[in-house]
Amino acid sequence: MKRTLLTLLALFCATVLMAQVKAGAPYVDFTVLADHADCLYRIGEEPRLRIFAKGGGAGLNGVQIHYEAGNDRMEPDMKGTQTLLRGEAQVPVGTMTTPGFRYCKIRFEHKGQSYTETVKVGFSPKEIEPTIANPLDFDIFWKLTLKKASNLPLTSEVQEMPAWSNEQIRTLMVQIPCDEEGGSIYGYVSIPNDGQKHPVLLVPPGAGVKRVNPSEIYAKEGFITFTMEIHGMPMNASDEQIAADKERLGDYWYTNIEERDAYYYKRVYTGCVRAIDYLMSLPEWDGKNVGVTGGSQGGALSIVTAALHPEVDFVAAFYPALSDVSGYQVGRAGGWPRMFATADDHPEINRKKALRVMGYYDVVNFARRVKCPGFYNFGYNDNTCPPTSVCAVVNVIKAPKLVVENPASYHWRYREVHMEAIEWMKNHCK
Repeated sequence: MKRTLLTLLALFCATVLMAQVKAGAPYVDFTVLADHADCLYRIGEEPRLRIFAKGGGAGLNGVQIHYEAGNDRMEPDMKGTQTLLRGEAQVPVGTMTTPGFRYCKIRFEHKGQSYTETVKVGFSPKEIEPTIANPLDFDIFWKLTLKKASNLPLTSEVQEMPAWSNEQIRTLMVQIPCDEEGGSIYGYVSIPNDGQKHPVLLVPPGAGVKRVNPSEIYAKEGFITFTMEIHGMPMNASDEQIAADKERLGDYWYTNIEERDAYYYKRVYTGCVRAIDYLMSLPEWDGKNVGVTGGSQGGALSIVTAALHPEVDFVAAFYPALSDVSGYQVGRAGGWPRMFATADDHPEINRKKALRVMGYYDVVNFARRVKCPGFYNFGYNDNTCPPTSVCAVVNVIKAPKLVVENPASYHWRYREVHMEAIEWMKNHCK
């Protein structure tokens, strides 16, 4: 009996103790801020990062900070250490003689735990110019390409998708031919189920070979939405088929990269244009408003579609990929997928030929031709689609544009920015 009481008392004390432990509260509070609130500087300025670190609420003292800095996505060109004094320290970032971005990676250890943070700052980023060539016959090439595609039927398959439909939204799976060789893309078309006319919105996918689900958020906001894939894979493909296609396609962005007329993205870009044509054929379309939105590869395809299809009224693109991919050839960050960033990156490919072909597919050269209003968002800390490459795109756009820059974000968008983009698109509907 005595032993039972002692056991119960021990369990009670343990329960009380655990109830007093703050679950999820970090012991170390670590913040890094640039000495310019917007993280922007003029060429030649020398930024410093201010580090604030507390442990259990008290400023850390005597803890050594390790840092390394360099140009965006390049190897570090400076390294050093600083020591936290009463919870504060400062480290240099270095400077630039040409427009661009620099990063500084900070690391320290405390009580056996490692803490890291990376901050990028911009030097006159609105003056960043592209490195990719702009082919003289760019417009002729795409005009002829799209003219051939216009002779294809709009669809080869339309299938109701009850699993993705409900009282508010009716969803179809659509297959759209893209080229004369039989290439196609698939997509989910989500239609507000209210008997009204609505704007149409194309939503291209991010990179990779993966399952794509309908973008119901846009349909709930009143858009007829086409959520597409780009690999000719049915939306209801099995997990086994997706895995097989992923293995088969590999680094698809390099497929036929030495041949302008056979490059992988030719069918993809054409498919985006044809998807818009299909949306405009729907009886539920309001007959006036056409938009396109996406992030990363989807951001790239959004800009491409806005440039190629004259009926697109607005575009919202987040951190577009495939942007100024030739940057690494001149010692500067290029866009995803980091084409030829290292010497052992696909050495079997003739880089000169490949980069000549990419002039017809790089987002920079489509951005030059965008005529509709655009909403553009990116983060300075993005290493997938580096800000240097995104600025090369945004800076050449002459059409009306709203550029939302988030210094602290990486390869993602804040929910608030996402909702701002939706409201912006809705406000641009006539």
